[in-house]
Amino acid sequence: MKENADSAKQFLEKIVVNVGVGRRSQEQNFEEKVLPQIKKDLAYIAGQAPHARRARKSIAGFKIRQGQIIGLRATLRGKKMVDFFQKLIMMVLPRVRDFRGLDITSVDGGGSLNIGFKEHIVFPEIHPEESLLSFPLQVTLVPKLKKRDRALERYRRFGIPLKKET
Repeated sequence: MKENADSAKQFLEKIVVNVGVGRRSQEQNFEEKVLPQIKKDLAYIAGQAPHARRARKSIAGFKIRQGQIIGLRATLRGKKMVDFFQKLIMMVLPRVRDFRGLDITSVDGGGSLNIGFKEHIVFPEIHPEESLLSFPLQVTLVPKLKKRDRALERYRRFGIPLKKET
């Protein structure tokens, strides 16, 4: 890591780790078996218990009912945020298969960097042989400064591999 943990704490406001349960919520044993497994794995990854995100209204086309759990989210701040950030750069990104750097379009206008993982097993806390199911997750790094170009500069200084603009 090119910059230290203190500067990461000054640069980042929060890190949000999000998992959408998608079609799994339609399964018979979702509440008893699938949801607890996802919660447990996400708690290992984030270092804190995730909060269930519920549907605000019913959408018949997606077979979603109001109040149904549609995702899990953990918001990291302070020391947990810095530890997760270091783990993400040092261990997780190098473990992603065929990783060639993050697309620069992953950074939005406000400077937030969104990283999607197809499988949660790239995180070192998860043992693939013990995990009963695989699920995708999203990590969002939210900086304190809300300018895209300045945020891109800082991400590069922290050692996050961003592809060049074409």
